[in-house]
Order: sequence, then structure tokens, then C-alpha cells
Amino acid sequence: MSGKSKINFGRIKFMYLYTILGAGGFGLGILLIPDTMISLFRWPDQDPIVFGVTGSVYLAFALVSLLGLRSPLKFLPILFLQLFYKSIWFIGVVIPLINSGEFPLSAILLLVIFATYIIGDLVSIPFLYVFKKEETV
Repeated sequence: MSGKSKINFGRIKFMYLYTILGAGGFGLGILLIPDTMISLFRWPDQDPIVFGVTGSVYLAFALVSLLGLRSPLKFLPILFLQLFYKSIWFIGVVIPLINSGEFPLSAILLLVIFATYIIGDLVSIPFLYVFKKEETV
């Protein structure tokens, strides 16, 4: 029995699809209708350059995830990047803001959305397969 037979490809593909819809939707919204996104989510005013970079990165995650639907294992790094940057955001930004009593209510929805991605990535990434020692030829 090979290591690939134990991998749940449905979970991995679900996370790619979730990324396409979520990150892609946010990315397109930020790039095409930034003022509407700011108003809709009650975000504070944004620097247009940094906000544009954020939208571009989200859209890039979605586009690479399209490739992941076809080749789930080859594009696992996109799920790892997503897991790591969102986890780092929680540890480096959210926790300090909560501890100081300065976490903005406008960020609660984003916090919940990011948490669903972290949980989804942790459940779907086949860690045993990824960290299995490669056989050399």
C-alpha cells in the first residue's frame, strides 16, 4: 500500500476550492471595488498600495489553487503558505492586540474566516506524506 492511497484528496481539493472562492473573492473585491469592500466589512481606511498588494496576493492564492485542483499534491505548498501566514498573523498580530485590549471589532469576521482556513489546512494537509523521507535513486 503506497503513501498516496492514504491521502484524502477530497479534503485537499475542498481547501483549494475554498481558497479559490474565499481568497479569490476577497482579492477581486479589493482590487475592483476597494471602497465597497472597506465599507461592507467596516474596515478602517486603507493605504491603496498596501491594500492592493493584499488583494493581489489573495487573488494569486486563488489562481494557484486552480492548479491545485488538477494536481493536489504538487501544489500543497500553497496550503502550507496559507496555514503559516494566517497562523503567524494570529500569533503576531491578533494575540497581542487582544492582550492589549485593542483588537478592533471590525476584524472579528476576518479572524473567524482565517480560523476556518487554519483548521481546514490542518485537517487536509497530509503531513505524513509531506514529511516522509524521499527515496533517492
